[in-house]
Amino acid sequence: MSHAASFRDVLLTCPLDCPDACRLKVRLQRGEDGSERAVKVTGDSDHPITKGFACAKTVHYPARQYHEDRPLHPLKKVNGEFVRVTWDEALDEIAERLRVILDRDGSDAILRYNYAGTMGLMEGSHVHAFFRALGAPELDETICATAGSAAWELGYGAPRMGVDPEDVPHARLILLWGINSLTTNSHLTPWLTQARKNGARIVHVDPYRNKTSLYADTHLKIRPGTDAALVLGVSRIVIERGWHDREYIERATEGFEAFEAATREWTLDKTSEVTGLSEEEIVDLATALGTTRPTYIRVGYGMTRHERGGTNLRAVTLLPALLGDWKYRGGGANLTTSGAFQLNRRKLGAGHLVKPGVKRVNMNELASALAPEAGFKAAFVYNCNPAAVAPDSGRVKAGLAREDLLVVVLEQAMTETARLADFVLPATTFMEHADVYTSYGHHYLSYNPRTLEPLGEARPNTWVFQELARRLGLTEETIYWSVDDLLAHLLDTRHPHLAGVTPDRLKDEGSVRLTLPEVFLPYANGAATSSGKVRFTPAPLHVSPNALLSDEFPLRLLTPPAHHFLNSTYGNLANLRQAEGGEPHVMVHPKDAQRYGLDDGELCTIASEVGAAVRRVRVTDAVQPSVAVVEGTWWGLSAPDGTSINEVTAQTLTDLGGGSTFHNTRVRLTPVTVTTPRALQEA
Repeated sequence: MSHAASFRDVLLTCPLDCPDACRLKVRLQRGEDGSERAVKVTGDSDHPITKGFACAKTVHYPARQYHEDRPLHPLKKVNGEFVRVTWDEALDEIAERLRVILDRDGSDAILRYNYAGTMGLMEGSHVHAFFRALGAPELDETICATAGSAAWELGYGAPRMGVDPEDVPHARLILLWGINSLTTNSHLTPWLTQARKNGARIVHVDPYRNKTSLYADTHLKIRPGTDAALVLGVSRIVIERGWHDREYIERATEGFEAFEAATREWTLDKTSEVTGLSEEEIVDLATALGTTRPTYIRVGYGMTRHERGGTNLRAVTLLPALLGDWKYRGGGANLTTSGAFQLNRRKLGAGHLVKPGVKRVNMNELASALAPEAGFKAAFVYNCNPAAVAPDSGRVKAGLAREDLLVVVLEQAMTETARLADFVLPATTFMEHADVYTSYGHHYLSYNPRTLEPLGEARPNTWVFQELARRLGLTEETIYWSVDDLLAHLLDTRHPHLAGVTPDRLKDEGSVRLTLPEVFLPYANGAATSSGKVRFTPAPLHVSPNALLSDEFPLRLLTPPAHHFLNSTYGNLANLRQAEGGEPHVMVHPKDAQRYGLDDGELCTIASEVGAAVRRVRVTDAVQPSVAVVEGTWWGLSAPDGTSINEVTAQTLTDLGGGSTFHNTRVRLTPVTVTTPRALQEA
């Protein structure tokens, strides 16, 4: 029986690594054969955060869903070429090779590598249960957030909480510090705009001019990695003029004397010299902070991508404690709202199986982990594209290409990582499996049902590892949980934030606000530290990086997000690549372009101590002298020389949390004079 073509709309939560966790309206078209296909994505107009619009990236998700290169069947590499195999053939062979490795080398020889390709608690987090049941090494998921998390917890303890975005319109001064929020947190913008209508001033603190700088009332083009110096210099003025909140400091904090002592050396001229801001700009910022209540500070992870990145962010997040902004609705700071989601996570991803002393791998050090001497004989990659996104990606790719390493990649796209695999296993998208989502930008818990039949033979991550577990005889019950089992476990809690939130209610409503007080002031009376007080100690100090600029490497390279990409997720869509200029560019200040003989539109080599990449030059005063900017984690396939920009970034870790230091890279730029493909590869 045929069906007339028809449409229906469903509401699903976006699974991607973004604080907005948008509630999307997906239009499905039913074909004459009865099958359905997603044809359009917009935002849920009834969702208080999403407010009816989806970002410039996710509106194009259907093109990714149905991309011609999406793997739809298990693939095995034979003599350097992929051939289609059945699921049983792929899983049987992978399981047999795992048995050999486990018998010969033990579970320490099995590496999992994953990150936030989906933020779903089932397909993104619970899937780790397989590896924990094996006793495989733990992956420290440090590439993005851990420097900021460690910094926050040093001052405020855990769990990490912040200002409710719905309270932002109450703020009268807003600092967007180290975040291009119009690109990476776009659904904060309506709240910012409402605050501006209510009289708020918006200040953007960022090393280069971007969309958020143009939106803000004031842009402070700070020198990269000097955020703590600016905080100390501004705080000195605030304290000298008596603008700090003595009552809050006395009641809710500890260690203020040490912090105050640390500010004394930061005279106006020294602060200006180190940060690159004028004395007038510094005084203006101090005055605005000292005299405007409430002040809201949205900090981003950008400032943490330096050797002293944790200290930089910690310094900024102590400003609300200095000024007492935590006492006011709309006042304080926000790095993440994730700590408000007090779910029962004891068995999430079989976390209860992790034993003290287990071998650990910092994901920023993947290049070293993949070296033969590290001892890994099998690598499973899911929800991540390390060949493009991991630092020192040249060595990462060389490691993945080892003949003695079994590489299994679960993917929705033929990424550069997938192309290096021995097996590519086709993964479902968020429309094709059920999952549960928290947020790190708001306070709504969400559930997605499975909405579409998987394309081809695509399967959820959890299904793949359940099938491998059966073949290996693993009996750990959590491996075999359904999403309903997991949801029941997650909501098995009496925490007041989840009062009234049941599995049935969540599945029925789709998106449910946490049960928070009407006015949510998480640090009005102190913090979740051992003393119950916000900690000013140890005082955050500005220290120059070890990787100082030099004659050999005179520029600092920053690699912030591009507006139309989300990490590397959309790198295979031609229309979004075109929206970003068709290929990756390096932005260079006119003075540097003249100094190093670089012409706008021509190619140059970006070289660091680690490696090199070729990019087209864009001369602009959006950047400052001695700083170069390459926006976006492009697939290397889109670059003139076929390389990721992470060919030039290093495995150096941050001072807190073992985080990445992508913005710490010092480079030199030289013109490319010969543009044959071979010359580009050798440049």
